[in-house]
Amino acid sequence: MKVLKVHSMMVSKGEIWLVNLNPVRKKNEMGKIRPVLVFQNNILNHSDYPATIVIPLSSRLIDDAEPIRYRVHKKDNLKEDSDLVITQIRAIDNGRFIEKLTTLTDKQMQKVKELFDEIV
Repeated sequence: MKVLKVHSMMVSKGEIWLVNLNPVRKKNEMGKIRPVLVFQNNILNHSDYPATIVIPLSSRLIDDAEPIRYRVHKKDNLKEDSDLVITQIRAIDNGRFIEKLTTLTDKQMQKVKELFDEIV
């Protein structure tokens, strides 16, 4: 699967994108090609800044895991129900983005922000 450069595409806060998180440097980091939520503000997203803050998703679901996880139901090109793993927030190089899958609602993004605020 070819990884496209994000500067030819524009990512926005609240979008879920397929990205390549390999190589993984530590055993506790999430790797593979997987969906992530763009959590960084659009001032940086729409600039020449070379990295983006994201929250990875996992299709290995854990029920009742808030505030460290938030369930996102499949829609558009997100093919499986998934959990946002909020404790795995990280910055990635913009060259890791592959394709846009879907976008969360403002209400969903507000809930993610509230959960994030609980753990930091």
